[in-house]
Amino acid sequence: MADDFSSRWQQLDWDDISLRINSKTALDVERALNAQKLTREDFMALISPAAAPYLEPLAQRAQQLTRQRFGNVVGFYVPLYLSNLCANDCTYCGFSMSNRIKRKTLDATEIERECLAIKALGFEHLLLVTGEHQTKVGMDYFRQHIPAIRTHFSSLMMEVQPLAEEEYAELKMLGLDAVLVYQETYHPATYLQHHLRGQKQDFHWRLATPDRLGRAGIDKIGLGALIGLSNSWRTDCYMLAEHLFYLQQTYWQSRYSISFPRLRPCAGGIEPASIMSESQLVQLICAFRLFAPDVELSLSTRESPFFRDHMIPLAINSVSAGSKTQPGGYADDVPPELEQFEPHDGRTPQQVSQAISAAGLQPVWKDWDGYLGRSTQ
Repeated sequence: MADDFSSRWQQLDWDDISLRINSKTALDVERALNAQKLTREDFMALISPAAAPYLEPLAQRAQQLTRQRFGNVVGFYVPLYLSNLCANDCTYCGFSMSNRIKRKTLDATEIERECLAIKALGFEHLLLVTGEHQTKVGMDYFRQHIPAIRTHFSSLMMEVQPLAEEEYAELKMLGLDAVLVYQETYHPATYLQHHLRGQKQDFHWRLATPDRLGRAGIDKIGLGALIGLSNSWRTDCYMLAEHLFYLQQTYWQSRYSISFPRLRPCAGGIEPASIMSESQLVQLICAFRLFAPDVELSLSTRESPFFRDHMIPLAINSVSAGSKTQPGGYADDVPPELEQFEPHDGRTPQQVSQAISAAGLQPVWKDWDGYLGRSTQ
C-alpha cells in the first residue's frame, strides 16, 4: 500500500543510517542539545557514540522537558496474560510454539478472578496480553471476554497479534483504548532469521499495523523495538523514531507511547546480537524525550529495580509494577514455567509506588474515566 509507513520505510537504507549515526560528531551532539525542536538528524546525533560523554546534560534536558510536559506524575499499569498459546515460532520468546511449556488460556471464571486480584492491588489501567493464536485467542475470544473485563477498569490496552482495521474498530466499540505493537526489528533479514513459522513471519503486515490502528481511530498506539535482536540497536531505534514521526504526522488524533524492551531470559531464549549497556539505555530514553516531548515513555519490569528507580525521575511517565507474565499469575499464583519472560523488577506495586514517591513524584493509578470520549449508552 502506498498510504502506510512501508513506503517511507523503503526509502530508509539500514547501512546508510548506521554510517550516518556513527559519523556524528561532538559538535552535532551539542547542536542537538541546544535545539528548541529536534530534527531527525539531531536525534541521530543524540543516540550516536559521540553523545556518550554528554549523558549528564542530556539527562538534565530530558528531565526538564518531562516535568514541563507531564508534571510530577507517573502512571501505573499492569499486564494481564490471558493465554500463552502461540502459533508462531520466534527465537526470543518463551511462548514460542516450539518451546515445550504448559499451555493455558483463561476462561471467563479465571479472568474474573484475575481482574479482582489486580483491582485489589490498586490498578485501573490494564494491558491484555496473549500469544498470537488466531483461532483460540482471536476475535471470537476477545468479543466474548473484553466487555466483562472492561467493566472492572478505567482503561484497557492490548498487546496481541496484529489485526485488521475493521477488527480494531470493533474492539474500540467494545471498550479498547490502546494497542501496543512492537516491530521487534526494522531490519528485514534479521526479522526473518528470528521468526521461523507462523503469521508473524509477515514483516510488512506487522509494519503496517500502526497504520490500521490509526485509521480505526484507536486512542493510543504503542511502539517499540526489541533491543538486542538486531546487530545495531541504534539503527533500529532510529527507524522507530522515523515510524513515530510518520504516524504523528499522519494520524495526529491518536496519542503515542514508546517502550524500550531489552532482551530478557526466557525458555529457549537466544543471546542478544548487540548488547546495550544501562548508560546507553539512559541515552536512548533521554534522546526520545527530546525528540518527542509529548509522547508517553514507558519502562517495564524487564529492567532492574535500581535502574528503574534512577530512570523514572529523568524521563519516564508510565510504568508497570508487580507484573506476572504467565496466565493466572495474580489470583492463582501459577508457577513461572508458563511465563513469557522473566521480569527483573519483582517488587510489589506498593514497593514501586513508595520508591516513586520517595523520588518526589506522584504515582497515578487512574488518570482516565471510562466514560470519557465514548458513549455511555
